[in-house]
Amino acid sequence: MHVRHSSDGPAVIRFRAAGVFLLLVHLLLVGWLTLRPLDVPWVTAANLQPFAGIRADLALGPAEAVRRIGEDLLLLAPLGVLLPMAGGRLLVSPWASLARTVAAGSLISMAIELAQTGVPGQVVDVDSLLLNTTGVALAHLLVVPLSRSRLRRGNRAGAGDLSRIGSGLRPYRGEASQGSTPTITRVGIAP
Repeated sequence: MHVRHSSDGPAVIRFRAAGVFLLLVHLLLVGWLTLRPLDVPWVTAANLQPFAGIRADLALGPAEAVRRIGEDLLLLAPLGVLLPMAGGRLLVSPWASLARTVAAGSLISMAIELAQTGVPGQVVDVDSLLLNTTGVALAHLLVVPLSRSRLRRGNRAGAGDLSRIGSGLRPYRGEASQGSTPTITRVGIAP
């Protein structure tokens, strides 16, 4: 359960809601693309040897290799941006964010690969897992740190100087001061 902080304004909540909505739409699209039965005359064997499929793609020529490898890199790459967006955290360690996002992306990719074992015409490929996870990591590294720093700057500019809130110089966003904290006088212990 997420506790709403005073810095979670309506803009942050809308940002999170948009992230959750886009994440769900993307996952539905990925599910439709990867888990629908295909009517094919024959199916290749499952690839459980890392990099064997990538080597086979490279052997097909540069254009075909870029297309096939690019498809696997781009399939789950939006998760690298959408997962942190749905989380809505601005103040987080970049390495922790990357680790969480890559772990979630690899788990989603693994779930897709495992679900494909029961889908006619779909083939399990360990290289898809590797490339999907790499795509998530690259998208996260290219977009999220810069976006977070811009959002933090915008949040500081829009909310005013947040450091002055705790010092009592002015109330936060027009809230009236509630006065000092009440104290209870000490009562002696009876003999």
